[in-house]
Amino acid sequence: MHHQDIAVDVVVDIYTRILRIRRFEEEVARLFRQGQLPGFVHLYIGEEAVAAGVCAALTDEDTIISTHRGHGHVIAKGGDIKRMMAELFGKSTGYCKGKGGSMHIADFDIGMLGAIGIVGGGIPIAVGAGLSAWYTNSDRVSVCFFGDGAANEGSFHESLNLASALTLPVVFVCENNQYGEFTPAAKAMNIEHIADRAVGYGIPGVVANGVDALEMYRVASAAVRRARGGGGPTLIEAKTHRRGSHAEGEEAFLGGQTYRDEAETAAAQAKDPLLLLHTYVGENNILPQNQLEALDAQITIAVQEAVDAARNSPEPAVETVFEDLWL
Repeated sequence: MHHQDIAVDVVVDIYTRILRIRRFEEEVARLFRQGQLPGFVHLYIGEEAVAAGVCAALTDEDTIISTHRGHGHVIAKGGDIKRMMAELFGKSTGYCKGKGGSMHIADFDIGMLGAIGIVGGGIPIAVGAGLSAWYTNSDRVSVCFFGDGAANEGSFHESLNLASALTLPVVFVCENNQYGEFTPAAKAMNIEHIADRAVGYGIPGVVANGVDALEMYRVASAAVRRARGGGGPTLIEAKTHRRGSHAEGEEAFLGGQTYRDEAETAAAQAKDPLLLLHTYVGENNILPQNQLEALDAQITIAVQEAVDAARNSPEPAVETVFEDLWL
């Protein structure tokens, strides 16, 4: 990791975003194991460098679209962890008043247009946001995050084609964590790099190291500059790794079967985005150890306060069941 040209405050900002995601997700994992949360949760641990690096390259006006594994994207874009935690608990003080839950958090005020649970479902919406930016002469950039599985959906190809044909300001970020649920990506596609598909649409395709947050920031910054300047879309493939399960508690429906090679998992775990950036920050004297510890303590307390606030928040009133819905 040689990124001496990235400003110190940007490095600290990215580190803070990663740490906030990690501590939030660790707490969500604990709560799920204790049976405190309704529904399933899909955690972002191991992939934090992607959201943190990309979102640090965006303004508050720029928009993002997320997936079923969306907590990290909301936090990286500046989301409120109190409102997120309340949503996970299904409480009325949550982002979606307790009706969306883990997979459907949105915050239009920070340009987080939503997390779409359907695989590949968010990609065309990001193109719509890009079309809107172009149509209104705004210099907003639209970013969508999606996984390797979504890159095999028709919506991916249609979206790349339209964004490219109309030269729209869209950055496509494929988080290739090597597995679509329980299927290795290598079994579902006959190419090594999803980024190579960009050539079919006449746009740049970039393979990036998805555990190196500063590389993600650099690659995203170039794609965002290109989009903002009228140069059109870029497809970024971030090679990354999800630390945990596809969904927490998946063991219950896998019936004791495993689908990941232990050696492969161990090798990937060693490339922890938080640890890598922590080491970089230390070795380059960016922040002294006591400040790093203070930051961690501050974030840990904020997460705990979010849990307490969620527990003490009211359940949604029964009569609100049909409010805020398209019927």
